[in-house]
Amino acid sequence: MYGTPALPPDFVSLPHANPDAPKGGAITLANTGSFDSLNPYIQKGNVPWQLRFLTHESLMGRNRNEPFALYGLLAESIEVPEDRSWVEFTLRPEARFSDGTPVTVEDVIWSYETLGTEGHGRYRSLWTQIESLEQVGPATVRFTFNTENRELALLAGMRPILQKAQWEGKSFSDAALADIPIGSGAYVISDFEAARNVVLTRNPDYWGKDLPFMRGTFNFDQITIDFYGDGDVVFEAFKSGNVSAIREFNAETWSSQYDFPRAQSGDVIKSEIKHQKPSGITGFVMNTRRAPFDDWRVREALITAFNFEYINDTLTGGAQPRITSYFSNSPLAMEPGPAKGEVAALLAPFNGRLLPGVMEGYALPVSDGTLRNRQGLRRALGLMKEAGWTTQDGKLRNADGQAMQFTILLDQQRTEDRAIADLYTQALSQMGIDVKTELVDGAQFTARTTTFDFDMTYHRRAMSLSPGNEQYFYWGSEAADQDGTPNLMGAKDPAIDAMISAMLTARTAEESLSATRALDRLLIAGRYVVPFWQFTTGRIAHIDEMKYPETIPIYGDGPDWMPQFWWYEE
Repeated sequence: MYGTPALPPDFVSLPHANPDAPKGGAITLANTGSFDSLNPYIQKGNVPWQLRFLTHESLMGRNRNEPFALYGLLAESIEVPEDRSWVEFTLRPEARFSDGTPVTVEDVIWSYETLGTEGHGRYRSLWTQIESLEQVGPATVRFTFNTENRELALLAGMRPILQKAQWEGKSFSDAALADIPIGSGAYVISDFEAARNVVLTRNPDYWGKDLPFMRGTFNFDQITIDFYGDGDVVFEAFKSGNVSAIREFNAETWSSQYDFPRAQSGDVIKSEIKHQKPSGITGFVMNTRRAPFDDWRVREALITAFNFEYINDTLTGGAQPRITSYFSNSPLAMEPGPAKGEVAALLAPFNGRLLPGVMEGYALPVSDGTLRNRQGLRRALGLMKEAGWTTQDGKLRNADGQAMQFTILLDQQRTEDRAIADLYTQALSQMGIDVKTELVDGAQFTARTTTFDFDMTYHRRAMSLSPGNEQYFYWGSEAADQDGTPNLMGAKDPAIDAMISAMLTARTAEESLSATRALDRLLIAGRYVVPFWQFTTGRIAHIDEMKYPETIPIYGDGPDWMPQFWWYEE
């Protein structure tokens, strides 16, 4: 994106891979809930989330130690002009799907057209920015763009490539469970039992095993994904040896609950993985498409009523810091205090229409840490009064006498979210707000959040060190009205759209940084989410036979680090 890639043309392997890692072994991972689809590229169904990272490949791949840079994967060469109005990819002649057939330009064109029109919502934004897609050589495809966006040349290399021939005469968007997409990745789905498990086997004839970019990756012979009712059952399965590795997101649980016999004997190892990536946003998101969440003062009051210091101490032992912005824990985070320099200049055209705190600086309310949090609740009630809600007969009512009431929608498998909601609703009840927690299964939760059918719900959106076009999908105005986008809050702000545009047209890293920090101000001062704690350290408990390289990428752990860069060693 900016300047020259870090790795030379003759690099041996990615810096965070072990090129000498042995192949072999089998591991079992665990998901909660169920699945009714094995096609992660369509809107329909619940899919094991790991599949996107194991079975299919894109034209280019990411070095997890280097933001804003991609390297050839299915493509052996990439050509772009100075203005990046188009990009050409030439396919590697050895690239093959798992059934041995070659990956062709026809497959590439079909994949982009199909994903852009029938696929999951995450793929559609790019398609609207492609003016034309054509074959310009025996193995070369050209993308021409219809908008100024310097990141598009990179994004065009990051979509999964599917096999066109597999879907002739079949409906892609309405695929049945047995219609497993054929990919070119290192693993194939070799077996599955509906709603119970999925077995992935490493393809011994995988075409890319000798590529420097892939050397030392995808080392396990078999990966089984088992499904369980909830996180507590998963933990018991791990303790008994039926699951090989789990990620732990609660620091208090990590320090107090991992002293079972297999951990004491050394059969289970606790690994802490530091990272430098942004916190993203985790918390209870408010649906601004509905009253009363369309009033920023109500949203501020609900954030103020959330007794973070007490809840954090109760549930994590106070070990995890709070999310203070969407890019916490990284250089991309907004700076405290008033907006300055280029950040202020970017926001200036919208001054007068910005919410309080954007230009002046915004900090989350801090409670006194006690259970009662009287000062915080008094401030919250004051904000509610400014918004037209007053206490009448012990209930918070508006001018028409209507009581404030709403529902927090939660996935019943996520026990920690329920514990947070229980403590939160106690405080809201003291304010005279009628709040109910609605627990649904994973399929219903996905369906409800996909169609924005909720008042308040749990939301987690990870962020990268190279933010770009996906930000439109996360909180752009158009995404607010498109089912399936992560814009759960319904953000519709021309200033947000403008900051994303500034990120995408930036020609230097400094310009991109200013636009990102300006965007961060708009998001956190938008008061869309009641933020929880951030995860500055990844925590993975795993069997002793599972090993990983000494060099940890700056992105730390993630779905494309474990199990991709790990290996099995007796």
